[in-house]
Amino acid sequence: MTTQTAPALNCTGLSYSFGDAKAVDGLDLLVGQGEVFGLLGPNGAGKTTTMRAITTLLPVPPGVIEVFGHDAARQKMAVRRLLGYVPQQLSADASLTGRENVQLFARVFDVPRRQRAARVSQALDAVGLGDVAHRLAATYSGGMVRRLELAQALVSAPRLMILDEPTIGLDPIARDSVWERITEIRVAAGMTVLVTTHSMDEADQRCDRLALMHLGRLRALGTPAQLKNELVAHRRESGETGLPPPSLEDVFRHHSGAGLNDPGSGSDEGKGAFRDVRRTRRTASRLG
Repeated sequence: MTTQTAPALNCTGLSYSFGDAKAVDGLDLLVGQGEVFGLLGPNGAGKTTTMRAITTLLPVPPGVIEVFGHDAARQKMAVRRLLGYVPQQLSADASLTGRENVQLFARVFDVPRRQRAARVSQALDAVGLGDVAHRLAATYSGGMVRRLELAQALVSAPRLMILDEPTIGLDPIARDSVWERITEIRVAAGMTVLVTTHSMDEADQRCDRLALMHLGRLRALGTPAQLKNELVAHRRESGETGLPPPSLEDVFRHHSGAGLNDPGSGSDEGKGAFRDVRRTRRTASRLG
């Protein structure tokens, strides 16, 4: 199978533990090329651990994760060259200009020296920051910072963009602006997008298909319409009548038995994530 015909992402039996706590437990996931695929679940469900495994930030055995046919264990560098990653934690450096931030990522992702200047400008223009690229990131609004991080991920011309809560903390206008840019770039470049979000409206409106995780396991998979229709059928079989049509949040609660903001920061997954963030910041400071 060639990279042109291989799925964008194929996870087979992905498992990962932090100490005695299993964050991901036998996850199977197939994402087709060109999809906007949403990964949903309450805090501590294993979403961020899954993202980090896919991006090769966490080690996995051979044969567990393939990105466009490349094994994430045996071909790490080939996989990394295919990916763009916008983490949940802010990654832009406030003390650098917008352009300097993207230039740093161009170096980290090993963009050829002769192409860097053009690729940096293209990435900044793609997210609408070309005119303010000379300003310090500290002067940017929250929505502008998130678009800057998108530019950082785009500078390597990725085929698979991974977005971990890309619009967290943004107001509706800024959120729409970020998604407009993502959509424009995806259509223009034929890019595949894998996204986690706690916004059910965002997932419903923006994603082609959704996977819902809970306690490290896959609980539901399908288009937003399919998942809602399945809940209607379940309610009918259970004798629940007179209820309004279910929302995606109803689907979420049905499969996870949880609210959207259940505490997960105290889990081993959360502690591992915190260590990863500190390690990433130390590495970034050395590169700077």
